[in-house]
Amino acid sequence: MSTGNGYDIPVYGLDNGGFHLLHILAICCIFLSFISATAIVIFSFKQNGFKSFFSWTKSERLVVYLALCDGCFNISHSLDHFNILLTKDHVRPLELCQVYSFINLEFIFAQTLMVNAIAINAFLMIYFGKNLDFGKKDWRLLVWGFVTPLIIDIVCAATGQFGPTGAYCFFDGVKAKISNMFLTTIPMSFILVANAILYALTYYRIQSEAKRLQHSLGASSSASRASHRAARNMILFLLAFFVQWWAATVFGIWLLFQEPPMILFQMVTTFSNIGGVLNGITYAIIRRRQTTIKPDDKTKGNSQNANSSC
Repeated sequence: MSTGNGYDIPVYGLDNGGFHLLHILAICCIFLSFISATAIVIFSFKQNGFKSFFSWTKSERLVVYLALCDGCFNISHSLDHFNILLTKDHVRPLELCQVYSFINLEFIFAQTLMVNAIAINAFLMIYFGKNLDFGKKDWRLLVWGFVTPLIIDIVCAATGQFGPTGAYCFFDGVKAKISNMFLTTIPMSFILVANAILYALTYYRIQSEAKRLQHSLGASSSASRASHRAARNMILFLLAFFVQWWAATVFGIWLLFQEPPMILFQMVTTFSNIGGVLNGITYAIIRRRQTTIKPDDKTKGNSQNANSSC
């Protein structure tokens, strides 16, 4: 009997043999991502101390914020996939599926907005010498990153936009096609393109100025190099974000015109669930760069760039 919602959609993969591969692959990626995200948080606080968190560099704090987003998303999304894998059916009751959808959207949006703020910050730092003010204890960034998607979540939940998609819980695959397009496909496409443009412009300026700075001396040169290090570290977040969400964005655009191929769906399952691993790589690179900063850069540059250098 038709229900007029996502429960009318067949469970994805049962009819073509891709069911177990889809969900087992997703769960494996989520598990690795969660382990990585947890390790990032533990090692970050072990290295820097808990009480001094807001005196850490921006990149160090952002790594933790993004790891927390990944970890919370991983927990919710793993329960979602486990439920479908064990029952070979949609998540039931609808209210449980809506809870998973609420959590998934909250932390996907939080990560998206934070990474976009990172892209803008890196661009402004390199081109205009300005560093975005995240507010005392990062309150502006946290409100932008977590409260904004929470408001969207509440509106979507109140209007019944959440439900089964056929493979997981998110926007209802029948009732919320328009919401999914305007709240995920279009914004994610725009943000990916905008971030790519900001990344290209920032990277070009860093490379062009690096040659000039090789022949520069003095405190101003050290300060510039510190800003460049901060921008390079922030660019790593953009690259990780692009790798994680490119497949989901392409999938959403493809879905507007026709049913995407199974291989693309598998790519979505893989890439969208390895955010913790990608941010773990970012964390490792940042830590390695910190250990190779020259002594004169630390003493001259850090005093002027304590909130931006990494």
